[in-house]
Amino acid sequence: MADVPVYAKVECADGPGGQANTLIVNPTTHKLTHYVVEDKTSHPSVLRLVPVEQVAETTRDTVRLGCTRAELADMEPFLETHYVVRHEEPLPTYPVDGQIHMVPRATVAEDYYEEEEIELIPPGELAVRKGTQVVATDGVVGHVAELVVDLESGYITHMVLEKGHLFGKKEITVPVSAIDYAYADTVHLKLDKKAVSELPATPVRWHFG
Repeated sequence: MADVPVYAKVECADGPGGQANTLIVNPTTHKLTHYVVEDKTSHPSVLRLVPVEQVAETTRDTVRLGCTRAELADMEPFLETHYVVRHEEPLPTYPVDGQIHMVPRATVAEDYYEEEEIELIPPGELAVRKGTQVVATDGVVGHVAELVVDLESGYITHMVLEKGHLFGKKEITVPVSAIDYAYADTVHLKLDKKAVSELPATPVRWHFG
């Protein structure tokens, strides 16, 4: 088994690569398929989709890739920019002495382009971010801290749920079979709050320095 951090620094085979900030999972097969890595070898930095096969090792706070920094820079981007046409309506006018006047500081109608970024999540898959809200059948119970993956099969076996505040935080290990579905940045469980509280829990491990 291996802890798979959702948010971690990324090391390539030949040096620092950037920061992982999102996991892409297949909710049907319960498999991790990609990391989203902020590639800091590019200027400006670019979010890239890194196939899980490129991951050589994970620790609590680091993802080590088998590829080089140059190979990371050639991987597919996670965001695609679209330009959407918007239409700006003029402010109303008013009549004065038989003439039509625009309200002060009004502008005429015009079209303009607005930049919009689309996440290129593979079809049928789901983006999981650190802090993704986790909801039991009777309310919010915490947020996603990391996933636990069986290294031999590649299957996600557990989700680590973080709950509480500051030094009272606890991590609860939730079996993947207890997940009902995930939608709109929220993971929904089949369990109620009482059942979640009875799962194995440990204090959050703090790192200093």
